[in-house]
Amino acid sequence: MSTSVQKSNPDGLKLSISHREFVAMMAMIFGLQALGIDIMLPALEQIGTFYEVSNPNSQQWIVISFVLGFGFPQLIWGPIADRFGRKILLQISLIGYAVFAMACMFAPNFETLLFFRLCQGIACSGTRVSAGAIIRDVSSGRSMARIMSLVFTVFMIVPILAPGFGTLIISTLGWSWTFGVLGVFATLVFIWTGFRLPPTMQEARPISLTSIVGGFKRVLSHRISFGYMCASGVIFGSLFAFIAASEQVFDEVFNRGDMFWAYFAGIAGGLAVMNYLNSRVVERLGMRRISHTMVLLFIASSALNLAYMYFIGESFWVFYGLFIVSFACFGMIGANFASLALEPMGDIAGTANAVYGFFTSTGASLLGLTIAQQFNGTVIPLLIGYVCLGFTSLGIILITERGKLFEIGAGKA
Repeated sequence: MSTSVQKSNPDGLKLSISHREFVAMMAMIFGLQALGIDIMLPALEQIGTFYEVSNPNSQQWIVISFVLGFGFPQLIWGPIADRFGRKILLQISLIGYAVFAMACMFAPNFETLLFFRLCQGIACSGTRVSAGAIIRDVSSGRSMARIMSLVFTVFMIVPILAPGFGTLIISTLGWSWTFGVLGVFATLVFIWTGFRLPPTMQEARPISLTSIVGGFKRVLSHRISFGYMCASGVIFGSLFAFIAASEQVFDEVFNRGDMFWAYFAGIAGGLAVMNYLNSRVVERLGMRRISHTMVLLFIASSALNLAYMYFIGESFWVFYGLFIVSFACFGMIGANFASLALEPMGDIAGTANAVYGFFTSTGASLLGLTIAQQFNGTVIPLLIGYVCLGFTSLGIILITERGKLFEIGAGKA
């Protein structure tokens, strides 16, 4: 393996850190989002009890407030990253993430906690825009999809371990430290990137209303970029729906809340395996062939799960097995959709990542919240939502690709 990360275009941009360190670093930055959600899932009930939250579904807002904060601010961070550089934005965002994580530990009431979580999500969005732009700075096309897959593989270890780690924290230090650990982790990433990550942006883009509007217009008017942003935002709504309602599903529907962390790890493990597999085959098979196939498999497995649960009955192992299949598909959808959307936007990577992040977080979280809030003690509303989102995403892809699936694009995608 090369000892440096090199861009796949004639610019030949190199980083002074190894490929493995670069992938690990980017994975830890991306992991701030997953860790900020997953580590406290086992604590939601205790937090709700502590703050005397009457409606159990309201506990979902501890997750949703973070995700909502993560969405819109990316549209602000993108032009800032293109003007002042990725690393500066990254460092400031890491400080904000750590500060608001610590603030959550001492929130006097539930409303204040949600506000701090919103602010933490805003800071996290800056880290996401920075990391995505850095990856696009040093790679493109299938090479970018491969790096993104490797990043997501490491990144998916976080949800595998986080619920179990959260359970351990709760049992030893108390639920408030599920927030405190986030602050410590962000501080460590701040130190690591501060010393080891070199600048990657080659040319600053002027920050003005004209340049900002022009950048957004370019991203939103590009058929492939905009299409895959929308398709990703829709289908990832099912992921957010599950995250928001997962504890209730395992506890209230199947009475398996005591092993929630282990079952959650199994689902995340399937995602990690598929991300790694994607990194091994994407340069040979192409992003379209892989991702389009996975969307169809997601629809089929979700529809089969819905049919079984509705007509035969709610069997845990049938539900869980098909659920692993459905969510494993995201391991071969996320990196490929992102690479397809960002491929044409190399010179405005910050802005493009911001718009992509907005669609795939705010849009997905709103759709996910809508589905999760329909939870009625059964998995039926959840699975109906998945099938609908899958078909909608497929429809967007068909429009984007003008009715063709699995085709190799002009850029060998």
